[in-house]
Amino acid sequence: MIKVFQVTQFINKDVKMYHKETNTPALARTSNLNEELGQVEYIFSDKTGTLTRNLMEFFKCSIGGVIYGKGVTEIEKAAARRNGTGIEEMESPAESHEKYFNFDDDRLMRGAWRNEPNPELCKEFFRCLAVCHTVLPEGDELPEKIVYQAASPDEAALVTAAKMFGFFFFRRTPTSIRVRESHVEKIGRMQDVEYEILNVLEFNSTRKRQSVICRYPNGRLVLYCKGADSVIYERLMERHNPFKDTNRDHLEYFGAAGLRTLCLAYRDLDINAYEMWNEKFVQAKSALRDREKKLDEVAELIEKDLILIGSTAIEDKLQEGVPVCIETLAKGGIKIWVLTGDKLETAINIAYACSLMNNGMKQFIINSDTKEIRDVEDRGDALETAQVIERYVAERLNESLRQAVESEQTQTGLELALVIDGRCLMYALDPELRGTLLKLSVMCKAVVCCRVSPLQKAQVTSMIKDGAKKITLSIGDGANDVSMIQAAHIGVGISGLEGMQAVMASDFAIAQFRFLTDLLLVHGRLSYLRISKVVAYFFYKNLMFTLTQFWFNLYTGFSGQRFYDDWFQSLYNVVFTALPVIIVGIFDKDVSITNSRKYPQLYKAGIENIFFRWRILIIWAISAVYQSVILFFFPIKAIEEGKNSSGRMLGLWDAGTMAFTCVVVTVNLRLFLACNFITRWHLISIFGSILAWFIFAFFYSGFRNPLDKQGNIYQVIFVIMGTWYFWYAIVLVPVASLALDFLHEGMRRWFAPYDYHIIQEEEKIKGVERDELLLVESPRQAPEQSLELTGLHGEMSKHTGYSFDSPCFDSFFASQEGVSMSQRSYDIARRASMRVSRRQSSDLGSDSPPPGHNSLI
Repeated sequence: MIKVFQVTQFINKDVKMYHKETNTPALARTSNLNEELGQVEYIFSDKTGTLTRNLMEFFKCSIGGVIYGKGVTEIEKAAARRNGTGIEEMESPAESHEKYFNFDDDRLMRGAWRNEPNPELCKEFFRCLAVCHTVLPEGDELPEKIVYQAASPDEAALVTAAKMFGFFFFRRTPTSIRVRESHVEKIGRMQDVEYEILNVLEFNSTRKRQSVICRYPNGRLVLYCKGADSVIYERLMERHNPFKDTNRDHLEYFGAAGLRTLCLAYRDLDINAYEMWNEKFVQAKSALRDREKKLDEVAELIEKDLILIGSTAIEDKLQEGVPVCIETLAKGGIKIWVLTGDKLETAINIAYACSLMNNGMKQFIINSDTKEIRDVEDRGDALETAQVIERYVAERLNESLRQAVESEQTQTGLELALVIDGRCLMYALDPELRGTLLKLSVMCKAVVCCRVSPLQKAQVTSMIKDGAKKITLSIGDGANDVSMIQAAHIGVGISGLEGMQAVMASDFAIAQFRFLTDLLLVHGRLSYLRISKVVAYFFYKNLMFTLTQFWFNLYTGFSGQRFYDDWFQSLYNVVFTALPVIIVGIFDKDVSITNSRKYPQLYKAGIENIFFRWRILIIWAISAVYQSVILFFFPIKAIEEGKNSSGRMLGLWDAGTMAFTCVVVTVNLRLFLACNFITRWHLISIFGSILAWFIFAFFYSGFRNPLDKQGNIYQVIFVIMGTWYFWYAIVLVPVASLALDFLHEGMRRWFAPYDYHIIQEEEKIKGVERDELLLVESPRQAPEQSLELTGLHGEMSKHTGYSFDSPCFDSFFASQEGVSMSQRSYDIARRASMRVSRRQSSDLGSDSPPPGHNSLI
């Protein structure tokens, strides 16, 4: 029930965690993982669309060994700041600014590419961009009005770039593509060219490339291919590629600037060889079993002997607040791994830009792109290449582990980082090297895995989950992240631009990566604290209640006589002790929400499982044993000497009723003592439960049950309340029972305080910093609502206690930027209802706050 309340709270109250631009709220898709959110030690994150915005812009390119594009990326600026140098940013002309396109170079724009040293290669480059894709055009066939519907933002950026360079793709049919090209010989003339599409070899995570076979109007047969540099370079013709080495250097430069790269290549086909290949392609496409595998095998037969054209570089900027979020989570003891399909240089620079890595870290880089491995690959022996890579990975892993152990022993506080690419990771995950990789990775604060496949993402996650036995969280935004999300203990999906596959496979859905701060440090940590306290308290109160009956059996020689009435036992957990623990499970918090963010080190208590270990349960058990002895023997001794108003000795049911009254009072006051945060709901539930017992006892004892021949407790409560023993017991017994707990809590605070005890003392001295509500209204907010909101000044919100109630998710980041956040419409009704009482106070002469004052709790 506690979990249901918490999830309801998370969904209903914490929808303040939503993206303002897309109006996408947070979503809890599970009800049984809340406490694990407070124990996450490893976060596995995708890069594109998770750390970045997934808004691709064509930024630079390399054609025929020449780099084009003058812009400066955010990653380059961050690297310059890291090195203590400055970069002068070039402003792009206004006419080149278009969605998916942020390119600036007069050598290519407005037809100037005709004057370049190699215009024919430029033309092949632009045609490859305009033809090799699966984009669908929508709208009017005009450059300024057409809309491209693409499977990924990368494809849309590439087709848009072709349009801006003068090769405007505007129409697609099942068998053809029409492109409006700027005439090569005569500047200013346009020509609509129809390319017949014969075959499309689609992209997937295994192939990492896409190819299109097309026929020109003059009969020329061409295969255009674009893909990752690792797969394109393997399929290049040994001769007739003079720009191969130069383009590799350009790719490294683009990667260092944090850009996403693709290589473009083409091949002229012979008609007879194509027809023979096409027969095999048709057979593979019509196969009923292993169709995808057969298609990939057939594609390998024609995707070879390619001629390199150049490469593209697309910029994907970091999301807002990612560096701050990662720094905050790292302070909380959380280790973050980035698993991406990008190049090694791109992944490293992204890690620097988002504060995952810094210059003070000792880095271990295991990369298959070495001269030795390239020389072996050029010889074309696959078996020899695999043996060389395996030997290299084993040597690098063992050497890195040795250095990590030495650094840990000699340099205290030195942080370690591991960077490994997908090819090396494939061998490192083998059973022989898996243990070495695990030992090395758990010693590192940050790990970056580049050029990895979706399957490798899931394998890395399972390695830590099963091998290190740590609580893991995976976060991603696309279908390629689903396996990683499902492999972790907790899956978080980003509601981004890659569809809803990740969200549908996740346990929690958020709109941006930065919301992890509140999801883990606020909601997760408080859920862990509450669940730990609730479970321990349930164990305590039932153990203590059961032990009082056990002592009674010892006292009566195991005669089988009951100590409590059946209805007392039945309603103990249902009525008399149920509501207070639910209230604690919903409202309790140790420090303010602001301090939860300000001191992320508090999160380490959940990682180390400080509040739910055997030592804690043993302390509660000792308390239960001690209290059960007092709660049984005190009432028993009282009735041995006690007499009622008529001078008769008190009996068994008098003792049982007196003991049960003391039990109800004690267990509720013990929970009151365990609370860190007291609201009126705590007071109502605790003292209301005690009052509920007396009300029940009066009615139950006041009427004789005709079916109960003994009349066990008829008039019992009235009899014992007429003696001074009863009043003496319900005061003395709870005080004596709780004395040990009170002493333990005091000694803990004085001599061995938890971290939150210190923060509580600070809050006591300096006052609790007010948690301001983030009231971000969606773009569709009505003007009259804004006017109504601005008129509500000075009302105090009485709604407190939820983990995300006082602050909201964007308030921290908005305050960092100095942005004043507007209020939400659903808060109008609650605060407007308070104006009545405020106006009444004003009529009585009370002082009102000055205009413009807005007080929120």
